[in-house]
Amino acid sequence: MITRNISRRIFLKESIGLAVVSTAYKPLFGSGAGQNKKIFAYVGTYSAPGANGGNGKGIYLFEMDPATGQLTLIKLAAELRNPTWLSFDPSGRFLYAANDVEGSANQAGAVTAFAVNRSDGSLQLLNAVSSEGEGPAHLSVDGSGKYVFVANYAGGSIAVLPILPTGALGHATYVRKDSDFVGPKTASSAPPGSFAISGHDGPHAHMIQADPGDRFVLQTDLGQDRIYIFSFDHSSGKLTPLADAPYVSLPPGDGPRHFVFHRNGRWLYLLQEEASTVVFFHFDPATGALGPQQTISTLPPGFAGTSFPSEIVLSPDGRFLYAGNRLHDTIAAFSLNDQGRLHYVGETSTMGDYPRHIQLAPGGAFMYACNQHSDDITSFRVDERTGLLTFTGQYIPVGSPACIIFLE
Repeated sequence: MITRNISRRIFLKESIGLAVVSTAYKPLFGSGAGQNKKIFAYVGTYSAPGANGGNGKGIYLFEMDPATGQLTLIKLAAELRNPTWLSFDPSGRFLYAANDVEGSANQAGAVTAFAVNRSDGSLQLLNAVSSEGEGPAHLSVDGSGKYVFVANYAGGSIAVLPILPTGALGHATYVRKDSDFVGPKTASSAPPGSFAISGHDGPHAHMIQADPGDRFVLQTDLGQDRIYIFSFDHSSGKLTPLADAPYVSLPPGDGPRHFVFHRNGRWLYLLQEEASTVVFFHFDPATGALGPQQTISTLPPGFAGTSFPSEIVLSPDGRFLYAGNRLHDTIAAFSLNDQGRLHYVGETSTMGDYPRHIQLAPGGAFMYACNQHSDDITSFRVDERTGLLTFTGQYIPVGSPACIIFLE
C-alpha cells in the first residue's frame, strides 16, 4: 500500500445493497478451460470516493469466452462499498468479499457473504459481519470450507470467521493484533532511486491463507517485515503461533505482501511490495517451517526508480510464475526449474495504469490485469512454451477494478 492510499478502508453498513480464485490445479491450456460450460468472472471494485478512485459500484459479473478470453458484462451482481478482495469457498457455492472502505463513523471493516447461483452466476446477499479490524485487505477460505481468514491492513489484525451451514458468517472464533516491532521506511532490497516507503508506519496484516494441507495458516505483516506461521485447529477455529519459530523475518523495509504455494505443497513464493522482489522458500508441510532459497527482482535488469508489486500468480501446471508491477505497469514472467528456482524471462505492459491485481483464467490460457487507475481490465494470451504474454487487444471497461476471480 502506498502512502497516498492509506486512508481507504472503513465499512458503511447502510451502503450494502443488492439490486475466483479456485484452489484446485487444472491442466494448462487443455480442456480445463471448460469449452462446453459457462465460466463466470467476478470483479470487485473500489466504489467509495477517495484516493483509490471509487469509480466502481460493487461486484460485477462477467461471462468469459474460453476461446478468445473476451469478458462480457452480464450485470452488477452486488452493489456495495469497496469489495476489494473476493474469494469462493471450495464448493463454489458461496462468495466472500472484504469490504475495504473509507469514511464511516465507526471505523469498522466487514466481510460480506453471498450465495452463488451456479446456473446464471447471480449473487444472493446472506449477511455481513465485522472483520475485527480496520481496512480488511485480504481474505481466504480454508480447505474444508468451514472458516474464512481475514487480514485487516489498516488495523494490523487478523480474524477467523466461522462459516455457518447456510454459507453465512458467524462472529470471529479467533482475533489477533500484530504489535511491537515495525521495520524501517527504506527497503533493504529496493531498486536504486526507489521511494517505495508505503507501509512502515505500523503493523499491517496484508494476507492470510492456509497451506495446501490445511494444517497451518500463514500471514504476512508488511509493516513488520514478517511472515507469521500458526497451527490451525479445525474444531475450534483457533490459531496457535508455532512455539519454536512463530514468524520468519524478511529484510528490513522490504514489505512482504502476497504469497502463493506451488502445487507440490513444498514451495512458497512471496512478493515484497517495497523491495520489488520475489522470495522463494522451501515449506515443510509437517512442521510449517519456512527456509529461504532465492530472492529475485520483479523488474527488468537495470531498472531504477519506484515500483510497487501487487499480485503473484502461478500457472496451473506450476511451470511459470507472474508478478504484477504497479507504476512500472507490467506483468513480469518467470520460469521455474526442477528445483523451484526462478529465472526472469521478460515482462509485458498491462496496457493500463496501476495493475492492482492479476489473475489467470481457468486452464491458464489467458491472463487478466485489473488496471485500477485507468478503469479497465486487459487480457493477454499465454504462450504455452515460454509463458510470455501477448495482448489480445481487448479492453474491458470497469471503474476502479481491484480484484478478479473465476468460477466454472
